[in-house]
Amino acid sequence: MNGDDDRLARVALTWLAEPGTRSVHRLVDELGAAGALDLLLRGGAPDDRLRAAVAARCRDGDARAVAADALARAQRLGARLVTPGDGEWPATVEHLRRLALPGATRRVDVETAPPLCFWVRGGWPLGDALDRAVSVVGARAATPYGVHVATELGYGLADRDWTVVSGGAFGIDAAAHRGALNAGGLTVAVLACGIDRPYPMGNTALFDRIGETGLLVSEWLPGSEPLRPRFLIRNRVIAAATRGTVLVEASARSGATQTVNRALAAGRHAMVVPGPVTSAMSVGAHELLREHPSARLVTGVAHVLEEVGRIGADLAPPARAPQRPRDLLDDEATQVLESMPRRGAVGVDRLAARAGVDVRTALRKLSLLEELGLVRRRDDGYALATGPARAPARPR
Repeated sequence: MNGDDDRLARVALTWLAEPGTRSVHRLVDELGAAGALDLLLRGGAPDDRLRAAVAARCRDGDARAVAADALARAQRLGARLVTPGDGEWPATVEHLRRLALPGATRRVDVETAPPLCFWVRGGWPLGDALDRAVSVVGARAATPYGVHVATELGYGLADRDWTVVSGGAFGIDAAAHRGALNAGGLTVAVLACGIDRPYPMGNTALFDRIGETGLLVSEWLPGSEPLRPRFLIRNRVIAAATRGTVLVEASARSGATQTVNRALAAGRHAMVVPGPVTSAMSVGAHELLREHPSARLVTGVAHVLEEVGRIGADLAPPARAPQRPRDLLDDEATQVLESMPRRGAVGVDRLAARAGVDVRTALRKLSLLEELGLVRRRDDGYALATGPARAPARPR
């Protein structure tokens, strides 16, 4: 079997059965793509459901002819087919072989095998683009808060040379893509339809920008419709192809939480941005944090990089409030400052008595307080400074 036969067969198999179908993937492992295709076309599918699906498709056309037309169409579009035999194939998606979701009963939760092929539009090698990648997903009906956070995450990750992966939807997905584009970085949109008819249509201009500077990727043949189950099938790729997934806003019933669950099952980093407890768009995110101890709360790019980056090299700095002059005071200086009258001036002897320290200590601490701009010396003693305190000097 030559490479062209294998490629044609993989396209035909993806048309006959939805991507992720485990029985098809096992046949390809055992017989090769061309052998698996021959078996299915002869009616030899290993289970009734697959046999019925293949028969229904074959009534609508010839599988090999459909595949050939798809390859020709992709060539006209300036797109390409990427298969496991190609150098740019992303090895990370092969981890889907062992993906198992506990208690799964729905077809989209059970049929999570690796892709047989990808259709790609854009100049970057797919494997290279996904080598250092983080997915950012979330609600379509995002709040301004969610859009702001997703945009900041997309920009910050791309600015640090990480690829931002998402699904191209309205809301969080689009905000993450735009943030990466605004940083001049690389972003990848994984679609649930043909690469020549990205959905939603309202994001057409965004998809064009991604296709020019990043990558549009799909498992479905050019011209394929964005059917509802395909978004859930697609999510397994977003989860497995990246080092981690960040969830920014999700309602109680959200496909975005499904992506995070797949990331957890695939052994990837799962991260959740918290939101207001009063927001319906944060319910799914908060529940995910409660139910999965391994999911990490993140509030910005630094936290994300600490999860997915190199050990010891991408640690997020601890959150600290801005340093104030008062932060530099020891107990005695604080006591002297607190003993100053709110109005008027006070002599050193009187201030020392009020603060409970000796005069020498009071003078030494007053010198520090004056240097920091917290008190000022007057003819009749010392008084609280009325202007802004001087910022503490940076250590050299």
